[in-house]
Amino acid sequence: MLTRRNFVTVAGLSLLAGSTRRAVAQAYPTQPVRILVGYPAGGGVDIVARLVADPMKEALGQPVVVENRTGAAAMIAANAVAKAAPDGHTLLMAASGEVAINHSLYKERMTYDPAKELTPVAMIGIVPCVVVVAAGTPVHNPRELVAYAKANPGKLSFSSSGVGNPQHLAGELMNSMAGIDVLHVPYRGSAPAVTDVATGAVTMSFSSLAVALPLIQAGKIRAVAVTSLDKMPQLPDVEPLQSGSPGLKGYELLNWFGMFATAGTPSAVVDRLNGIVGKVLTEPKTAQTLTVQGIVPRNMSAAQFQAFVASDTKKFAAIIDKAKIKLPN
Repeated sequence: MLTRRNFVTVAGLSLLAGSTRRAVAQAYPTQPVRILVGYPAGGGVDIVARLVADPMKEALGQPVVVENRTGAAAMIAANAVAKAAPDGHTLLMAASGEVAINHSLYKERMTYDPAKELTPVAMIGIVPCVVVVAAGTPVHNPRELVAYAKANPGKLSFSSSGVGNPQHLAGELMNSMAGIDVLHVPYRGSAPAVTDVATGAVTMSFSSLAVALPLIQAGKIRAVAVTSLDKMPQLPDVEPLQSGSPGLKGYELLNWFGMFATAGTPSAVVDRLNGIVGKVLTEPKTAQTLTVQGIVPRNMSAAQFQAFVASDTKKFAAIIDKAKIKLPN
């Protein structure tokens, strides 16, 4: 039975806990903050990290340094954050691969467990794939794309920038849901994967908009679908792939960028960082920078982002398992 004395005690403890959380958040940071990026300077993830670094510096009152630690499919940077002190001074700006996909590809070869050793802090935005075909291909929208694939079983191909990345998984999910058979052709890099669509070496490609846009604007390739549930603001006339057939209803496959901290980082620190990033995402300058990169801003609370990452991790694992995707030796 909850007596008055017990009630006062519980209430007092709750107030004390709240005061402690606020004190932790206000004291943070006590030293410079590093944002690790597993990709080279100038790429999408690096651009996003540098986009939030200056506003973070202003809000936190400490230097915020972006550090590129490339290699091992961005897992060197992710591992460094996973093993860092859980105090919010070492953060990770990541794409979906090193957090939600690679665990299903590398398995025992991974040196960290993203679900147990990383804490989602803030979503930056989603990066839908754009499905492109050569300008002379008789396909202009998702319905014609599916019809073309069904009329040419086993004869068509799609390129991506490598095995097991979001672009590859997007094509495999299309095959599975639409009941079609389009062969995956992996490339070493996004640019040659898209360029070979224009030359006719492959039928189509799943690509980021940033890579495909110059060839689209030059009239050498045509965007016929996007892999988000809704149209991309950058391509208002291009329909979502889910409109291609009844079997594709609900189709969605996204790459995404987000900030992570070491597991065990105080929730007050995580929430403070989430608030700073959320404010950055509301600024017109931010939207303009992200638009050029083919990124659609998507603001979430830390809890919402955690649920999103968990859901996508399961989704990616199911696609990899069903398509029997294995990395080359």
